[in-house]
Amino acid sequence: MSTIRRTSLLAPFGQRSFRFQWPADLATSWAFEMETLILGWYVLAETGSVVWLTVFAALQSFGTLISPLYGVMGDRAGHRTVLCAMRAAYALLAAVLALLAFTGLLGPVPVILVAALSGLVRPSDIGMRNALIGATMPPGLLMGAMSIARTSADAARVAGALTGAGLGGLLGMAHACLALTGLYLLSLALTLRIGEPRGAGEAARAAGAASAWRDLGEGIVHAWTTPPLLAALCLAFLANLAAYPLSGGLLPHVARDVYGIDRAGLGYLAASFAGGALAGSLALGVWGVRLRPGRTMVVACLLWFALLLVFSRQESAAAGMVLLALAGFVQSFCMVPMAVLLLRVSREAFRGRVMGLRMLAVYGLPIGLLAAGPAVERAGFAAAASLYAGLGLLLALAVALRWRAHLWPAGAPANRLAAAEAPGAGGARR
Repeated sequence: MSTIRRTSLLAPFGQRSFRFQWPADLATSWAFEMETLILGWYVLAETGSVVWLTVFAALQSFGTLISPLYGVMGDRAGHRTVLCAMRAAYALLAAVLALLAFTGLLGPVPVILVAALSGLVRPSDIGMRNALIGATMPPGLLMGAMSIARTSADAARVAGALTGAGLGGLLGMAHACLALTGLYLLSLALTLRIGEPRGAGEAARAAGAASAWRDLGEGIVHAWTTPPLLAALCLAFLANLAAYPLSGGLLPHVARDVYGIDRAGLGYLAASFAGGALAGSLALGVWGVRLRPGRTMVVACLLWFALLLVFSRQESAAAGMVLLALAGFVQSFCMVPMAVLLLRVSREAFRGRVMGLRMLAVYGLPIGLLAAGPAVERAGFAAAASLYAGLGLLLALAVALRWRAHLWPAGAPANRLAAAEAPGAGGARR
């Protein structure tokens, strides 16, 4: 057992690419979280409207409709190449915000326009980084690597929530946007050091002038005809539709209008969810190799919605933070095994496209956010959030029952144990 734990927790850093990718992903995620809180609070303060807040949050996921095309580009040209181009775009857009702030031209409309442009690229970042890990990591280390990779996002949420909440007020918008630009440039520099996986670009040379749309169609057929993949994608869509709006985009409203706390309190709320998620990812890094991905994903998803249902009725900020921390913890036990399942079950040639489809499921987030704004204004947060969490719980149960033959049996492909594939600790491949 001790050998398995060491393998799961530490061995991914034996891969040279992972030693650069983890801090690169950390810097990107940190900047994402800071940017969301800084600009979200700015939009709410300038407009005073929860509807405009949800529009801003929804636009950051606008590009999920084209996420599968990023997957096609990753399969054809190399996932690292695509990641570098994406992270250069983040830096450019953050620099534009800084320039507007320094010249006094910043306002809600420019912020929302920049959010729309960033939203064309940003939703695909997680899919591309996961596909790159899948291409560079031995199968037996995949659960540990994905758990550690998830800690980069979770740790960034904690740091981003605490620093982002106060940075805008302490430094002003201009210098805060300049700090975001620096983080994105650091991420780009580290991403450039990641070793391109062997065979990257071969698909593009072999395909020649073949249509990217045909490649995309093949990826969709592969996911549609593979039941574990289809079930995981349905749960991913559901989580983005009904769970993440409650613990993400609506938090500025919860902080100011439900709990009556300030921007620092918003940071603590966001950090509570992120801290719980970080604890969950660390636990998976140690013990995840013993878990069956399909079963773990289903049980954690049901618990996640149940906790959000309780959270929706809370009127105390302290109780809300505790419930958000618990929800974040079980969220990791849903999303990390889901990513492992997708990478293991999908055929190697389709990894980028499958992860692109996974990010397409994020389109549930803008739909959920845009519907939540009017619902909260008419019925109040408690009623609207209860509806979201209750409906999510019922639909997640329906997915689990519909594909139970592929998600629950111990011998199903979705439940292969990583321990059976784990090499000796420390064996590096790249």
